[in-house]
Amino acid sequence: MGTYLLRRLLATIPVMGVVALFVFALLHLTPGDPAAVIAGDYASPADVERIRHQLGLDKPLHTQLGIWLWHVVRGDLGTSIFSGLPVTKLIAQRMEPTLALTVATMTIAVVVAVPLGILAAWKAGTWIDRLVMVFAVLGFSIPVFWLGFLFIYGFSIRLELLPVQGYVSFKKGLLPFLKHLVLPSLTLGMVYMALIARMTRGQHAGVLREDYVRTAYAKGLKAGAVLLRHALKNAALPIVTIIGIGVALLIGGVVVTESVFAIPGLGRLTVDAVLHRDYPVIQGIILVFSGVYVLINLGVDIVYTLLDPRIRY
Repeated sequence: MGTYLLRRLLATIPVMGVVALFVFALLHLTPGDPAAVIAGDYASPADVERIRHQLGLDKPLHTQLGIWLWHVVRGDLGTSIFSGLPVTKLIAQRMEPTLALTVATMTIAVVVAVPLGILAAWKAGTWIDRLVMVFAVLGFSIPVFWLGFLFIYGFSIRLELLPVQGYVSFKKGLLPFLKHLVLPSLTLGMVYMALIARMTRGQHAGVLREDYVRTAYAKGLKAGAVLLRHALKNAALPIVTIIGIGVALLIGGVVVTESVFAIPGLGRLTVDAVLHRDYPVIQGIILVFSGVYVLINLGVDIVYTLLDPRIRY
């Protein structure tokens, strides 16, 4: 296992290298002069030249790349043009809300969707199965922003049960922290509930037709033991894959959800950076998100080996 982990960790280095080159090229592939875009329409040539010098755009391209990579390796992602703060500090300040929203969303999605998928596979062809599939179709079909506004109207405005918007750190109390996470987590989690439930149902239904499952039933095992101990373990690999992909796809959903619920996370930071054309912040966020995505894939591969020791890459 140790050798396998070392190989997988080393394999992430060239991947992150390619990502870093793409992030660096993002500034230079943008149409027009980035300094002029940042300065605005009414900036003087001196202002544009000052921003070019601030970004290091007046240096040769290979020099810019070398300087930028050296700073990235040291953990320096640059300085925000708009706020003047280090990008690493801005990302660290916004990390907690996004991390809390991601963990809460995937926890709710997995806890709800996996049992629903197993139940639908067990009751395949019945009204329960059809009801779960209707839920899956609706989860895929409803836009995240529309569902968020619907939840706000129903649970916050009409029933006055939950806060409309905002975020409260867990340091200020567990109950306020959870109350502010319920609606955004449900909003963002609907798509992933549908995705995981559908995958779990499909994989479980196939496994339940295998001979060893029929043998387990013939030996007198209860349905719960067969469904969880025998069938779920053998159907788990595709489910783990879709959960890993779901965590990665949360990046796009977080941007919309945090905007709807006014959560000061990385999604809101991304929107603000794009609106202000704050290229260092955009580059830093893309690099961080890419690194998280690579680590998630690494974690999924490790879970594969735990579920099925025959898998060795």
